[in-house]
Amino acid sequence: MCGGRGTRLGGEAEKPLREVAGRPMVDRVLDALAASRIEATHAVVSPHATRTRERLAERASDVPSLSVVDAPGNGYVADLRHAMEAVDAGGDPLLTVAADLPLLDAAAVNAVLDAARAADGDSLTVCVPAARKRDLGVSADATTEIDGREVVPAGINVVGGGARDESDAEGDDEGEASADRDAGAVHLTDDARLAVNVNYPSDVRTAERLLTDDGPDRHPTDP
Repeated sequence: MCGGRGTRLGGEAEKPLREVAGRPMVDRVLDALAASRIEATHAVVSPHATRTRERLAERASDVPSLSVVDAPGNGYVADLRHAMEAVDAGGDPLLTVAADLPLLDAAAVNAVLDAARAADGDSLTVCVPAARKRDLGVSADATTEIDGREVVPAGINVVGGGARDESDAEGDDEGEASADRDAGAVHLTDDARLAVNVNYPSDVRTAERLLTDDGPDRHPTDP
């Protein structure tokens, strides 16, 4: 999902093109997906991200499985729904991921796929404890409560072939859909690679700090 304006980032660039440690976030996410077990990548753009679309065209040569889906730009959830209808997955699960996860790598993507398989359900919503995000120093917008814990959707989920209707989902203007336990299992993780969504300039600074710190706190054991 890479069609956001990035208004909270100050409007210097379209959100997917905002650089973190010298590289656009959309490139970091594309590389993570390309190196993971994902079979094909569909980049969902909008009229608000025309330069992002141009960048994706440049990346097509080194990401052979990449295709572009032009969504209307009516918000994250509406564009996600449009994309799921447009993509012919043949009944296979879809992994949805926002372009604002600059710490994402192939191992983190594969861990989500493994969690979905272990949950043995149609869908998996990935959440991070709000306290973990605050400890890392990143924003914790769009909180919800699960089993008495304040959590934040991570921006990466698995939607099974039998659960493509996300009509009950909610989302903010930058596009982090809220957790909906009725849609499937919930996977709670402390992994910083999934905890750092970039919504504000301060989040960029935190992401850049963590990218240079490969200590044990970056990939903790999930609760």
